[in-house]
Amino acid sequence: MPTLSVVGGGSWGTALAIVLAPRFDSVRLWFNEPEIAAATNATRVNEVFLPGFQLPANVEATSSLEAALSGAEIVLGVMPSHVARGVYTRILPLIGPDTRLVSATKGLEAGSLLRMSQVIRSVAGPSAKVGVLTGPTFAREVAAGRPTAVVAASEDAALAMEIQTAFSGPSLRVYAGTDPAGAEIGGALKNVIAIGAGICDGLGLGHNALAALITRGLAELTRLAVAGGARQETMSGLAGLGDLVLTCTSDLSRNRQVGLKLAAGGQLGQIVSSTPMVAEGVKTTSVAMELAAQYGVDLPITTEMHAVLNQGRSPEEAIRRLMGRSLRSELG
Repeated sequence: MPTLSVVGGGSWGTALAIVLAPRFDSVRLWFNEPEIAAATNATRVNEVFLPGFQLPANVEATSSLEAALSGAEIVLGVMPSHVARGVYTRILPLIGPDTRLVSATKGLEAGSLLRMSQVIRSVAGPSAKVGVLTGPTFAREVAAGRPTAVVAASEDAALAMEIQTAFSGPSLRVYAGTDPAGAEIGGALKNVIAIGAGICDGLGLGHNALAALITRGLAELTRLAVAGGARQETMSGLAGLGDLVLTCTSDLSRNRQVGLKLAAGGQLGQIVSSTPMVAEGVKTTSVAMELAAQYGVDLPITTEMHAVLNQGRSPEEAIRRLMGRSLRSELG
């Protein structure tokens, strides 16, 4: 295809620009920070967010949204969830009605409790062509060309397959799906569970504890997703189980790193401010709690993570409370 616009020059946006470059004549990578855009264009490396990876010749870094969007058939949104509405509001007057808007942001909007594709629709209207891209991915591995599988989901099956065709390549295998609710809730809530996984490992609780946390975390993802209109089977796929396992078990996970540092006695404010990277699970935890209350869904792991992040509960006490909950059937 002729032109792809990647809006968000963090590690994930940069990695997507690199891996998708062979699929497009031109890729524009938009940065909110003019100085990083200029430096990235000059050195051909995003030294701030993804050092060590050369941008292909057809990738242009820019801090001009107008330049980034000019002529783009697909706009791939990779901005943090808390700025998504504002950025899509700026995007809308600069694109045509047939432009495909694909969200690769794994988070939920505070206040509205909307998924990212719902945020896009609330800005662009019901006729907008909206899809999501998610799955078990680390930016550095994608940029290095290591085999990766993701899912492109949209309520419009033809659009999902169009994204699948446009993005699939030798190292990126894209599956098509029609359950964006499941794909997005799985991609968002797994970050919360990953903070718990980091706490388990940081406290030295062993493999049994981690396996239990992942398994019961999947149950939480599934309950919330189904309550939000998703299909249960989506949660056993790439956007659910796949992304959950990856994020909970690797030191490349930002959210797992938050849990590790909390277990070591770190303060959340210092942990978050110590890196330019965004750990979406920190913000998602509060939104998930509000969604759970709205749907009447029990999320015990998320509840404890929320208490650790926002109420001063110690990681040790959170684990004790999870283990001491009233006994029940595994299947609810």
